[in-house]
Amino acid sequence: MSTIAREPLTALLSRRLRNPAAWITTTDVFFILVALSLPWSTSLVAIFAVAALLSMMPFFDAEAFLRSLQRPVSLLPVALFVLALFGTLWSDAPWGARLYAVGPTAKLLMVPVLFYHFERSTRGLQVFTAFLVSCVVLMAMSWLVAFNPALAFKSPHAYGVPIKNYIDQSQEFALCAVVLAYPIVALFRSARIVPALLLCAIAFGFVANMALVVVSRTTLVTMPVMLAVFAFMHLSWRSRIIVFCATIVLAGMAWVGSSHLRSSVELFSTDYRLYAEQNAATSMGLRFEFWKKSLRFFAEAPLLGHGTGSTKGLFEQAAVGPSGAASAEVIGNPHNQTLNVAVQWGALGVLILYAMWFFHLTLFRGDSLMAWVGLMVVVQNFFTSLFNSHIFDFNEGWMYVLGVGIAGASMLKRAIPDDRRAA
Repeated sequence: MSTIAREPLTALLSRRLRNPAAWITTTDVFFILVALSLPWSTSLVAIFAVAALLSMMPFFDAEAFLRSLQRPVSLLPVALFVLALFGTLWSDAPWGARLYAVGPTAKLLMVPVLFYHFERSTRGLQVFTAFLVSCVVLMAMSWLVAFNPALAFKSPHAYGVPIKNYIDQSQEFALCAVVLAYPIVALFRSARIVPALLLCAIAFGFVANMALVVVSRTTLVTMPVMLAVFAFMHLSWRSRIIVFCATIVLAGMAWVGSSHLRSSVELFSTDYRLYAEQNAATSMGLRFEFWKKSLRFFAEAPLLGHGTGSTKGLFEQAAVGPSGAASAEVIGNPHNQTLNVAVQWGALGVLILYAMWFFHLTLFRGDSLMAWVGLMVVVQNFFTSLFNSHIFDFNEGWMYVLGVGIAGASMLKRAIPDDRRAA
């Protein structure tokens, strides 16, 4: 009896293992788990990403994948990784530092993989929904931690930050809040009031958390740009004026009601003044110092840079002044994506970086949710990379990879004729 009972199960399992659709579903599940874990964990993201790659292997079409690499949107992320790999050959840094510096570019190899997979899958929206749900849970935890810091998952506690750091948290909340503007407008236009109000409440929760609990200064600068892009692309002139006025009113209320927001904004001028007058190692002062020195490093090797992993050694050689002074600080990341690339790989690296941003940006033309998601991911990454190296940072880098790879696959899928897609 047990043998008879096992045979149908064995046959079912065998059919599933030979079914390409079942493997595609399995890969989709792993990418959904990547999106769910991204706001919370680095190790889980790596584990689920590797599992997704392994689940693609049984029915991987190498010929189709190589054809897809001929497109600039696929080739340029790979080119940046390859340049980082070859950049180890002319670097003076220790080999450990060279290989470690290659690591942050490796995630870009997932962009063409995501293009390939999600041109064949229909579950890209579920991956983004999983990320949104995870960020909503993180937002709820942020409110709880603001009232009871002991609930934080890390030590030492940071106000309103249950895990990781406030920069990553702000980037996630800002992206979710702005992306939700598109479906909210679409739902109101189609008279679906209840779901529109629900999404409004979620978006407002993200904005309120950033205004009243914690927000990064990078987000304060870049989020208005993202909202301006939305108003320009999707609203009439009358609606733009209404939204602009409402934004001014809400910003004024947030300014009056949040001492944290006021202090965050006021730190801009305070930090710069302390740096200019006392060479103090303030947040903004350090950025100016890093940028000034990085421009000098770039001028010393403008074509190919100093090589992969060379940045920290260059800052060590350029450090002057007493301990604690801005000019004495040593860092391996100049807090600007362009300069980070320029110091290591020169003008060639900058050319590849900006070409990648450009081709990814032009990929998201059109009026659809996927186009809007991809556009906002690229816009956010570009503007925040003026103040950080967000392509190379873990959270922001993976947000870029997932957003561009999955939303981009949807756009590429639309551009492929049905007969070629079936082939």
